[in-house]
Amino acid sequence: MSTRTERVGEQVRAELSTLLARAVRDPDAVGITVTHVHMTKDLNQARVYYTVPNGTLVRREAERALRRARSFLRRQLGQRLHLRHVPELTFTYDDTVEQQDRIARLFDEIE
Repeated sequence: MSTRTERVGEQVRAELSTLLARAVRDPDAVGITVTHVHMTKDLNQARVYYTVPNGTLVRREAERALRRARSFLRRQLGQRLHLRHVPELTFTYDDTVEQQDRIARLFDEIE
């Protein structure tokens, strides 16, 4: 990945984190944490990885909240970041933390 895509991805991550914490009024969006953003080389698409507090129901509600807020978030990114094109946002649940916890539990059981 190039330095520019990494830099823009980090800017998008920081702005989305701020927007989710301060500007999105949806109660289902509370507790969503943006872990990282993967940008395509042309910067037209951003895959946004997020986590939520434990619970399948919370995860589904967060997914719906992000879907509802997508156009608002994209519009706000356009105003805050000075990019030629505002990237399309795709939200993906980041399950790496859950996988790490599961592996840690397995190692604890082995001991």
